[in-house]
Amino acid sequence: MSKDGINSKDFLIGTLIGGIIGATTALFLAPKSGKELRDDLGSQAVALRDKTDKMTADAKEKGTQYVSIAKDKTSNITQLVADQSGQIMNKVKDLRDRSKSDKTDSSTAMQDMREEAMQAADETKDQVLQTKEDVKDELKDAQKQAEQLNR
Repeated sequence: MSKDGINSKDFLIGTLIGGIIGATTALFLAPKSGKELRDDLGSQAVALRDKTDKMTADAKEKGTQYVSIAKDKTSNITQLVADQSGQIMNKVKDLRDRSKSDKTDSSTAMQDMREEAMQAADETKDQVLQTKEDVKDELKDAQKQAEQLNR
């Protein structure tokens, strides 16, 4: 009997502890009232909206920065082309003046003029292509950051 009494006693204690744990768990996991649930959902919606607003502002700021960079690069290209064109024109004028004063060297002067013009054109082309690549890289970076902000 003593074994049966201990087993019954242990069973009753286990049942009592299990009941207390079950009741506590039920209180913690029970659904909230409608007002509490609406308040929680409202606060979560506000937090989500604030986070979305911040991400939108960050994306706009980055976009503005990249547009500014692209404008600066374009301005630099335009200025570079204008400078190179001016240099080419000055060289052509100098060579033309030189060739007028020295008729015997006109073919040499024309060849020099052609070579200098080609060299200046190549330099300008290389610089424009490099700047174009820089702008492409900047725009790709902007696109990647915008995609990351949208995630």
